[in-house]
Amino acid sequence: MTAIGTIIDGKYEILTEIGRGGMSVVYLAMDTHLNKQWAVKEIRRTGGGPNDEIIVNSLLAEANMMKRLDHPALPRIVDIIENGTTIYVVMDYIEGESLDKILKEYGIQQEQVVINWAKQLCDALSYLHSQRPPIIYRDMKPANVMLKPEGNIKIIDFGIAREYKEQNLADTTVLGTRGYAPPEQYSSQTDARSDIYALGMTMHHLLTGVDPRAGEAYAPVRMWNPELSEGIEKIIDKCVEPAAENRYQSCQELLYDLEHPELITSNYKKKQKRKLVAFIITMSLAILFGIGGIVTNRIAANMNLNDYDVLIATSTATSLENKIANYKSAIEIFPERTEPYSMILQAYEDEGVFSKKENDEFLALYNANKELLMASGEEYYNLNYKIGMMYFNYYTDEDGTYSYATRVQKAHPFFTENYEAESTELYNNKEMSDCYYQICSFYKKFILSAATVEEPSKSNYEDLLNTIQQTVAIMDDAGAYDRLLLYNSTVMLLYDQRGSMAQANVEEQKVLEILDDVAEKADGLVVQKEQSMKLQQEIADCYEDYRGAIRRAYKNKER
Repeated sequence: MTAIGTIIDGKYEILTEIGRGGMSVVYLAMDTHLNKQWAVKEIRRTGGGPNDEIIVNSLLAEANMMKRLDHPALPRIVDIIENGTTIYVVMDYIEGESLDKILKEYGIQQEQVVINWAKQLCDALSYLHSQRPPIIYRDMKPANVMLKPEGNIKIIDFGIAREYKEQNLADTTVLGTRGYAPPEQYSSQTDARSDIYALGMTMHHLLTGVDPRAGEAYAPVRMWNPELSEGIEKIIDKCVEPAAENRYQSCQELLYDLEHPELITSNYKKKQKRKLVAFIITMSLAILFGIGGIVTNRIAANMNLNDYDVLIATSTATSLENKIANYKSAIEIFPERTEPYSMILQAYEDEGVFSKKENDEFLALYNANKELLMASGEEYYNLNYKIGMMYFNYYTDEDGTYSYATRVQKAHPFFTENYEAESTELYNNKEMSDCYYQICSFYKKFILSAATVEEPSKSNYEDLLNTIQQTVAIMDDAGAYDRLLLYNSTVMLLYDQRGSMAQANVEEQKVLEILDDVAEKADGLVVQKEQSMKLQQEIADCYEDYRGAIRRAYKNKER
């Protein structure tokens, strides 16, 4: 076992142990060159016999297989270090909780939440299955899916994944988790449909709370929870058919039904049957008069859709530049879809870069197609929110420096457009977006503008404080870093404006109540990311001093 504080390969400093298996230990480590945290899996060659050697080789095969993959839902392998007796595999450190822990702590999950997770898992499995040769994961279950603080998921533990080879009549080893694994995983060769079975059982567990490992006879989800939809029941039932030929034959086929569950319900099929005769007559006439044009257009549309799907879902880009190039090409095909714009932002966020150069390139695409994007409604406002957050948290000048004023001014228009939208329920992050709008607007109007002559009134402050207080109260399920960003902004605002709030007769108790609340919530968070730890420490370090300064400001006003 490697001692805490050891520096591996001259740059990976071991910080703490975060997990262990039969022949491996996983540590949290800091890259002292890049100032970035990684997970380091230690695999020790014990020389204990052929079985140990098989396990070591399996773990090494996993690492080498993962090293060539590049997908946002899969952990990256960035380094493999061997010193003769020990192998160190350096990979992404994934902050978050596994779905089995979420299920244990919070109980069964809402249908739409599970569908969203399942769609992300479909995309990741489809990417694995598209490799040459295809990679079969073989151990899909809630314990092997991590939910990151921002809401995205990552698949972990590739210890039994394998490359599919058609000439093999059976897998060499019976592995997997009983209950989730399909029948063929214990008697014959697994393929993509085996992963679909396990995904179906995973969805079933998340929606019903019934652990398939308990051995209880399978029953459709609505027998356990009648409030679930007919569509999701039919989808899961098809996923877990005992015979592989009766299941979905690909993750793309499954993904389509997950995106349109209403299309496979009994009522929908009845309506379709009633329309069938009229549809056939209409299409027959259309074909007679315009078959050439229709066929040509359909072929072109299918080609575009296939190209777009490849660029978005199965990109094998190995660098930020290649990813951005693929997403830009996807925008050229379908400029009205928000997905590739969001993926550009995600790629920059993953790298922690969003300088003037990246901003200028992104805004050129966004502004050129803004009218088309606006037609997407909810998706457009979600995109605006993500853009605003990129500016607020990541924007830098070309030399890597930044000013808070610049970030606020650049984020403000996107939060403003969302805030002024007519509907009050247009997008997922409205409360957070509105809160940042209030903060940006306040700073822009009363603090950042050199031409400001108006002093903020009591109602100005109270409106802002109420918004912050309400948003903080509903953020308990948000990611730690997002919460700490808001807590830190709140602390700085209360401190910076303490004198003006006292002069405006804002109630001292309300100000201190908000300060105490965010400081307590910040202190109670369990974080391991360096950025999160730094923010948490800053809040803790300044809390007592800032609280004292606020008290003094109000006492001075009384005098």
